[in-house]
Amino acid sequence: MLKRKGSKLISLFLIASLLALSPVMSGDASARQRRNPEAGKKKAAKRIGIGTAIGAGAGGLIGGKKGALIGAGAGAGAGTAYHYHKKRSYRKRHHR
Repeated sequence: MLKRKGSKLISLFLIASLLALSPVMSGDASARQRRNPEAGKKKAAKRIGIGTAIGAGAGGLIGGKKGALIGAGAGAGAGTAYHYHKKRSYRKRHHR
């Protein structure tokens, strides 16, 4: 009987300490995780859309409809490349 009472007391103490420290541990872990502000679907769509518009405008001025289509494709590719460059450069500067 005496051993059981001691082990129950130790178990109760361990559970209480675990519950007391769990908010501290979870708060500390979330503080270390940073969100990359350069990544995201909205930012990607904006960068690719701007690249597409600029490419289409330049291609339209140079080569008409066919040039606008080619320029839009080239601009979309350039906008995608720029987005990935910005994501990676932020990740390199703020490595975890």
